[in-house]
Amino acid sequence: MHFSIIIPVYNRPDEVDELLESLVHQNYNQPYEIIIVEDGSNVKCDSIVEKFKAQLTIRYFFKPNSGPGNSRNFGMQQANGDYFIIFDSDCIIPKYYLSIVNSVLNENYTDCYGGPDKALDSFSDIQKAINFVMTSFFTTGGIRGGSEKIGKFQPRSFNMGISKRAFEASNGFGNIHPGEDPDLSIRLWKLGFQTQLIPNAFVYHKRRIDWSKFLTQVNKFGKARPILNSWYPEYAKLTFFFPTIFILGCIGSIVVLIFFTFYLPILVFLVYFISLFISSWWSNKSLKIASLSLIATFIQFYGYGIGFLKSFILVQILRRKPESALPELFFKK
Repeated sequence: MHFSIIIPVYNRPDEVDELLESLVHQNYNQPYEIIIVEDGSNVKCDSIVEKFKAQLTIRYFFKPNSGPGNSRNFGMQQANGDYFIIFDSDCIIPKYYLSIVNSVLNENYTDCYGGPDKALDSFSDIQKAINFVMTSFFTTGGIRGGSEKIGKFQPRSFNMGISKRAFEASNGFGNIHPGEDPDLSIRLWKLGFQTQLIPNAFVYHKRRIDWSKFLTQVNKFGKARPILNSWYPEYAKLTFFFPTIFILGCIGSIVVLIFFTFYLPILVFLVYFISLFISSWWSNKSLKIASLSLIATFIQFYGYGIGFLKSFILVQILRRKPESALPELFFKK
């Protein structure tokens, strides 16, 4: 296989510098190319790309801003490879990543794969806390962290691969964002393509984010899910309602405690958060990160749960067209 690595970027030259530096140290000994797609940035990374041209086979394209999905499609259209690997610009790639992917695909080929994400020791405590809640069994069922126990695996676009054949058949990513990656996975399944998780093909996902940005991000994740459920009802799951139920249950337990002095519901939530705290403490070996994980979990459930509830009412109850009900989730192509 000839790999083409596709990296969309928007105003993040420092991230591209770190990512390309990690690719210089790959232990993969076969030719591959890198496509950088500058998505209408005001702060360009062209000078960073020039710095690495002597060490990497790399091409740079600048295009008007149209969102990450369309930029990935643009990059795949320019690529020469027969298998495309997609990274977000805030990822750092372990040196054995390409070798692992190549080995797994040669042994068990699928036209699309995804890998998990991890945190480096150099990440900030908030980044580590957010990474924990985005990958923990207690919050996402562990599906983003390397577990494939919850249904068929839907690769996430910060770390995924897709064959040229599957890209051409599916036309790549749609214009919804976020949600473009599960949308693509489901369309691939409908076309007869298979996906797989490659657990050891992880990336270090930096997620340069603060609490406010994290709230905005997970709120959009929540809004996207009822839209996907309306498009593909056969893949809707009751577990998608969990964050909304969790937040409403948490509020309800406080009300019951105040007005009826009934402790059991609040104790259930207390046990949950204690278990989460212990899990994060054990995983990160840090009381501070464990404490921040509690904050990150509440933000995650609140943001996602409220976003899901709003979108569910607008799209699945009131039957409004997603593009007009939630225009912030759609890029114009």
